[in-house]
Amino acid sequence: MLENLILKIEQFNPQADMKHIIKAYNFAEAAHEGQYRNSGERYFIHPFNVAMILADLNMDTDTIIAGLLHDVLEDTNVTFEILVDEFGIEIANLVDGVTKLKKLQYKSKQESQAENLRKMVVAMAKDIRVIIIKLADRLHNMRTLEYQTEPKQKLIAQETLDLYAPLAHRMGMYVIKAELQDLSFKYINPESYKEIYELVKNQRKARQEDIKWMEHRIEEILQHNNITQFEITGRVKNIYSVYKKMQQKNLEFEQIYDLLALRILVPTIEKCYHALGLMHGEWTPIPKRFKDYIATPKPNLYQSLHTTVVGTNGKIFEIQIRTYEMEQIAELGVAAHWAYKEENKNYSPQKEQLEVAAKLKWYKDLLTYAEMSETDDIDPLEDIKEDIFSANVYVFTPKGDVMDFPNGATPLDFAYRIHTEVGNKTVGAIVNNKIVPLTYKLKTGDVVEIKTSKKLLKFTLHASHFKLRLEWR
Repeated sequence: MLENLILKIEQFNPQADMKHIIKAYNFAEAAHEGQYRNSGERYFIHPFNVAMILADLNMDTDTIIAGLLHDVLEDTNVTFEILVDEFGIEIANLVDGVTKLKKLQYKSKQESQAENLRKMVVAMAKDIRVIIIKLADRLHNMRTLEYQTEPKQKLIAQETLDLYAPLAHRMGMYVIKAELQDLSFKYINPESYKEIYELVKNQRKARQEDIKWMEHRIEEILQHNNITQFEITGRVKNIYSVYKKMQQKNLEFEQIYDLLALRILVPTIEKCYHALGLMHGEWTPIPKRFKDYIATPKPNLYQSLHTTVVGTNGKIFEIQIRTYEMEQIAELGVAAHWAYKEENKNYSPQKEQLEVAAKLKWYKDLLTYAEMSETDDIDPLEDIKEDIFSANVYVFTPKGDVMDFPNGATPLDFAYRIHTEVGNKTVGAIVNNKIVPLTYKLKTGDVVEIKTSKKLLKFTLHASHFKLRLEWR
């Protein structure tokens, strides 16, 4: 097993400190000696697989080592002090952070999860790698959920669907999110899962020739127009996403146009738009089905061009166009940003943490929350927890900044997101240059302005200790 882990790490990080990794492997294996999982396997199989998942995400050496050690504080006689002595304070803190998260007691959506969310976001604010390790831990547990009792299967699956899959989504980790969703769905609603699984499999088989023809034609078009560096791949929508779309939009399976998508990868942003023009020149685009997530990225860092065209034999195809770098971020999200940079002398976990915060607006808010005193009059957690776990609608401020909200959000929610005082003094809203009621349901793409009872508002931001003046015209 160790050889497999080393080989995987060497593929993306030949500079890794393999002696340190081997030491952690042997340490964790010895610490878990005599412990077994419900499957009958040695318990060490679990932390080993967590480390393998982290290696698949190209994580840094300390994170992979913490993955190997993530259960030793909870399940063995190893103490925090021993970890510090053996592996240093940074790895010990990562393991300690994961251990504290494992003690959270899950409650249903109907019950209050405020304290759980509070602990979760504080752990994220201290070091976002704690959550990446926790997601890898949850993913392997979901992959082996068959060995749990049925009531426990459903409880763990529901918790995963409510908490961990949305969290992976907000961190842009599509690969992890999709697998967590599908595995959860499989245990929560096995009949629907099986039905949609068969439909997706049959549809993919039925359209195989059409997809091959489209791929061949796209290749000809790109080469003829001097785009020589490219890759064409396919994407199948994950099972839970299909189910959710059918439920939310009251659609039949045959009405889901983006079930199968063709993906074009090119080296630069300029070539993305060039390729888009070529696709629209060859096939008729369907109105209102074009989305430019390059010019306006999603808050989880996702960037891509999406268009839907009437392709071969009058059949509908979604085409996604992005750069190779965008593809890595679309699949791995925040984890792609944390890919090991040992060869870079300026690398430091703290610097990476700040860079992530600069790109993820909701994560920057998390850092603000973690810095606030417990004696503050406001609880910013209430303002950001929906950002983290439930965001589905993306709207714009008049200056073009993107803000994200759960479905059903209103202009009043927008106002309170800016600040409590703005929300308290809101008297009206303008969306897309039209006056709307405060009960208006925000939609993705809306430009929102807030009318207040005073032309000038002054307030103090608690976290940063400076005054900000807002003018509303």
